[in-house]
Amino acid sequence: MTRPTSTLTARLGALLRPGRGRALAGFGLAAVLLLAVAPVLLSPFRLGLLGKFLCLAMVAVGIGLAWGRGGLLTLGQGVYFGLGAYLMAMHLKLADAGPGGVPDFMLLYGTGEVPGWWEPLRSPGVALALVVLVPAALAAVLGWAVFTRRVRGAYFAILSQALAAAFAILLVGQQQTTGGTNGLNGFRSFFGYDLADPVNQRMLYLIAAGVLLVMVAVARQLMVSRFGEVLVAVRDQEDRVRFLGYDPAAAKTVVYVVAAVMAAVGGALFVPIVGIVSPADVGVVPSIGFLVGVAIGGRATLLGPVLGSVAVSWAQTSMSEAFPSGWIYLQGALFVLVVAFLPGGLASVVTTWRRRRRAATPGDPGDPGAPDGPAPGRAPATDLVTEGSRA
Repeated sequence: MTRPTSTLTARLGALLRPGRGRALAGFGLAAVLLLAVAPVLLSPFRLGLLGKFLCLAMVAVGIGLAWGRGGLLTLGQGVYFGLGAYLMAMHLKLADAGPGGVPDFMLLYGTGEVPGWWEPLRSPGVALALVVLVPAALAAVLGWAVFTRRVRGAYFAILSQALAAAFAILLVGQQQTTGGTNGLNGFRSFFGYDLADPVNQRMLYLIAAGVLLVMVAVARQLMVSRFGEVLVAVRDQEDRVRFLGYDPAAAKTVVYVVAAVMAAVGGALFVPIVGIVSPADVGVVPSIGFLVGVAIGGRATLLGPVLGSVAVSWAQTSMSEAFPSGWIYLQGALFVLVVAFLPGGLASVVTTWRRRRRAATPGDPGDPGAPDGPAPGRAPATDLVTEGSRA
């Protein structure tokens, strides 16, 4: 009886560790605010706006992993956001047209026939599967081809940005099958639910909030795992990690695929909430906008990308209402100021305060469960690049 009791005590101790306890408390507070408080306090219009912001924050979570942990400056996440959005939009248009029906824009601009590669998207299950599989497959192929050739830094950023530009141009040129510059819009239902019903609109918001919370939980688990330590080591000392027997290309590809799937899921939920998707939502400018929110919030932290993305989206909406032509300049100024004076983002202010408090308190063991510290029971990620010298 002693052994099981000691094992249970150890597990409870690990669960109630100060850093992990704060993470659980923060996660619970976020869940209450998003799932209980916001639907009560906000009007249907503002709740829909918040749902849109949460979809964009899903992209930021993936960028925080890829850029903040893996050092991948991803300037082309609009591609994966757009893939998820357009795949979902195609399914919704086919569902609105009915069995064997033709979407309305194809009757105006096209031949009046549904292309063969659209047909599988009539099935809801196939549509949901493709939203995940198509971006994941593209990211896996592209990532493996690029990272095995040791393309990194500015070269990878330029390549990903060029991909976003090419994708937007492709969508514009395919008016008969993608709607061209107008995109896809006018959706009436979402998996059988009427999108005009306020109850269903609130349901969509709750789905978006729940999915975002799950993504944040997955991101934290990856950050505190051995894989997260490898990512940080690859970011800081890629050549030394390779000499120690790890494959940096495999680690980069995996996190790039995870970021792509998160962006695609955000795009798929963006479509029914906002009601439209067009090339203007997936090109170079939106991709840079995703990155700006992450940089302002703090790319190396867990909640920084989410809070930064929501704050930037909210500011953009507010500024666009008052000063339609002034937001882009303010966004650029914010990005320059953060990069120049707060390279770690606004979240670094809290992190710096915590470290100074620990330094002023002798004997404080720190916060091993926080995102800016090592995982519980593991060496810091930087030890991966020095463990060979201790052998």
